[in-house]
Amino acid sequence: MTVRIEHLVTSGTFSLDGGTWDVDNNVWIIGDDHEVIVIDAAHDADAIAEAVGDRRLTAIVCTHAHNDHIDAAPALAARTGGPVLLHPDDLPLWKQTHPERAPDAELADGQVLTVAGIELTVLHTPGHAPGAVCLYAPALSALFSGDTLFAGGPGATGRSYSHFPTIIESIRERLLSLPEGTVVHTGHGDTTTIGAEAPHLQDWIDRGH
Repeated sequence: MTVRIEHLVTSGTFSLDGGTWDVDNNVWIIGDDHEVIVIDAAHDADAIAEAVGDRRLTAIVCTHAHNDHIDAAPALAARTGGPVLLHPDDLPLWKQTHPERAPDAELADGQVLTVAGIELTVLHTPGHAPGAVCLYAPALSALFSGDTLFAGGPGATGRSYSHFPTIIESIRERLLSLPEGTVVHTGHGDTTTIGAEAPHLQDWIDRGH
């Protein structure tokens, strides 16, 4: 059975610090014909559940707890029985969106999630948010970076709970050391590769975002 990466784009809003913006989010589904993991249940539980179909959803992984990445997670969990996983450092952000419903389990740096025989390693990459994580699947040459790394640079650090020097350290130490051919599946926008982004680290530091 071939493990594959499926991609869904959902649309909604991102709200923080009193502002609200329209956003399109990437939802990633990894697995085979029998079981899958969903990374970032954004905006539309019905669309994500339809994409999962009758497969077993083993985990709903939150790369961080900004509302646009978690707003559909409880509804998707209720429909599928899949547990919601979040790094505990992002619980304050989670509670802004879902004060009545806690995540089902915690993510930890170095933890390995397995789906359809494929291992995904949790990399704690704070900066965009305190509990931000990426998931690295070496067998797929894939990194699921949430909002830590994009095509063109690091995730935004201009709002509450974020810190630019921290995200730079996370990217330098945890991500740019991965193989150059690793495909980076981002939380918004286009995919990229580690090799395409690594040469620009100093440019990002110099510009300050």
